[in-house]
Amino acid sequence: MKTENAWKKYTDTTEVFQFNEKYKAFISNCKTERECISEMISQAKAAGYRNLDDIIANKETLQAGDKVYANNMDKTLAMYIIGEEPMEKGMRILGAHVDSPRIDLKQNPLYEDQELALLDTHYYGGVKKYQWVTIPLALHGVVAKKDGQMVQVVIGEEETDPVFGISDLLIHLSAKQLQKPAAEVVEGENLNVLVGSIPLSGEEEEPVKAQILQILKEKYDMEEEDFLSAEFEVVPAGKARDYGFDRSMIMGYGHDDRVCAYPSFEAMLAQDKVKYTAVCLLVDKEEIGSVGATGMQSRFFENVTAEVMHAANQYSELLLRRALKNSMMLSSDVSAGFDPNFPEVMEKKNCAYLGHGITFNKYTGSRGKSGSNDANPEYIAKLRKVMDDNHVAFQTAELGKVDQGGGGTIAYILANYNMEVIDCGVPVLNMHAPWEIASKVDIYEAYRGYCAFLKDM
Repeated sequence: MKTENAWKKYTDTTEVFQFNEKYKAFISNCKTERECISEMISQAKAAGYRNLDDIIANKETLQAGDKVYANNMDKTLAMYIIGEEPMEKGMRILGAHVDSPRIDLKQNPLYEDQELALLDTHYYGGVKKYQWVTIPLALHGVVAKKDGQMVQVVIGEEETDPVFGISDLLIHLSAKQLQKPAAEVVEGENLNVLVGSIPLSGEEEEPVKAQILQILKEKYDMEEEDFLSAEFEVVPAGKARDYGFDRSMIMGYGHDDRVCAYPSFEAMLAQDKVKYTAVCLLVDKEEIGSVGATGMQSRFFENVTAEVMHAANQYSELLLRRALKNSMMLSSDVSAGFDPNFPEVMEKKNCAYLGHGITFNKYTGSRGKSGSNDANPEYIAKLRKVMDDNHVAFQTAELGKVDQGGGGTIAYILANYNMEVIDCGVPVLNMHAPWEIASKVDIYEAYRGYCAFLKDM
């Protein structure tokens, strides 16, 4: 079986390109999970979504068609449209993650070495460390002050901003380095970010570090001790760009998994009234195992769903269990696109191709499907019908050859509630690299597929 190139079905690509212009702006401006959630809440409120906390505080009753959202620590967002059917009959859930591989600052990061100021780091998620050297980097984050003030920091994105970087050994002295395995060419403890070189006049001890601290004090009223309660992420500097002569693709940071999170969010905004309660769940920490209070393994989603059901006069512990069990979910995460430069890792009949539409992964995991949610064929059959009825271009894929490797998503965690779940997202090239590649038509087909799922499943 072969799938058609999705571009072929469009005689007018205006909608495809217009949707992707909005997406490019989103991933250019939202490079951390906090920035994603902040922007999405702002847009959701403008679209009529109300804060669930206000509903609870005012003891209001939710009715069919009402739209609410819940914010978890500014890193996780749950959006609900109350359906016409009781929630115990199940929800239609779009789940994605908004964290991406990156480099984080350590809690005590700033130091001086040979009259250069550097920041010590710890990488986050699965990265090829050598890809992060010699490229322009930006600093995004927040500083939590002892007085409760939160200071937002973004440096390196404006044309007038400085950028930062991680140096690499010059080729002339790299004979031994180039003999190392790729995983060791650049080691984690050497991913130190260079941030300055001018000594502060009058300072005898670590004058360059003192200069950096003075700049931070003047611009952000930040002391060195404030790094202890700060959260800084080092990400590629610059905006997402059109890719290819035909502008058919987007090169950007964080396609994994914002290329699925954004269409999921937009699909929710496109819905008005729904038969079954629609949910968009955007979580943090997927890249490191979905752990912690803002990861999918927390009780946030379960607790918030209980609150929504209570506000709709539909709650009991039994009804909550039924609502979760009877739900259907698309675990919206990226898939590995076929790369002609590396055909040996793919099995061509069962891999995703750029431009062929949204991708369903019946299972992920690695080797013997380890760690996978293996979707049921009955569920896949229903999804096939919905996609075909709505003329959505889709394909099916695995994450490479059987013994080649693999990966995981949040799918298995939601499946623990006994609901039907399948992985469903956009194929990308350069996955987990600083700059990833995705097809515009796949992104738009993902949006259309998510709309169809919420409306017709």
